[in-house]
Amino acid sequence: MHNTLFFAAAILYAACALLASNRGAVISGVTALAWAVHGAALWSDAFAPGGLRIGFAIMLSAALWVSVGAYWIENRNFALDGLRRLVMPCACAAALLPLVFPGAIMPLQNQSSAFGWHVAVAVLAYSTLTIAAFHAVLMALQETRLHARTVTAGGGWLGGALDQLPALLTMEKLLFRLIWIGFVLLSLTVLSGVVFSEQLFGRALRWDHKNVFALLSWMLFAALLAGRYLRGWRGKTALRFTLAGFATLALAYVGSRFVLEVVLHRGIA
Repeated sequence: MHNTLFFAAAILYAACALLASNRGAVISGVTALAWAVHGAALWSDAFAPGGLRIGFAIMLSAALWVSVGAYWIENRNFALDGLRRLVMPCACAAALLPLVFPGAIMPLQNQSSAFGWHVAVAVLAYSTLTIAAFHAVLMALQETRLHARTVTAGGGWLGGALDQLPALLTMEKLLFRLIWIGFVLLSLTVLSGVVFSEQLFGRALRWDHKNVFALLSWMLFAALLAGRYLRGWRGKTALRFTLAGFATLALAYVGSRFVLEVVLHRGIA
């Protein structure tokens, strides 16, 4: 059943990416439908009887699911059609990934009751910072287009979408709103992992690559927010810190699972 739902979500995301920008109501409706179908697919696939499916594909798919939801909400307040052009193709691919890389089932019988909350907060943190990374890429493209010596009329489908985005100052405010939300969620994830490692995972905290990269990502986002507050960081500095923090976080969660499952062909570790 969930295979069909994943296919349906991918088709709807692809259709949403191809819709003309002036079809606002249709875009909103198709996005909401795709998001609902994708969510149903994730729920039926991730929550197996007595276990939880863990893998880089399901995590990445869940991250894009939350990202689409964040886009849909924010698009009701701001004109973010350019973000749609970037998010929807990625969401389409992410909806199909669990079909190719199903991951493995982690039994929950011996896990703490807090483990599910830890995983949920971690996925929300990663997802929020994923949409922030998309946002940062759009801002970089928007700034490059504004500072180009010659800007051709239209400029292709992406150029037209960039021209429809809000002003850079508004985009920057929205970016830092997302980063603050993601940073709070990431802080809760790191804190719970450090303080309650024994209860959550049944073992003392191990400073493996996943934990090191997660902590490094937290430090990068903390430095960015501190620099923003104390020194007024913005523009290229903010974008570089955002993308560096996201790349480090991706290595911690999705990257580590990808290496284990695809490169090393290992299950849950």
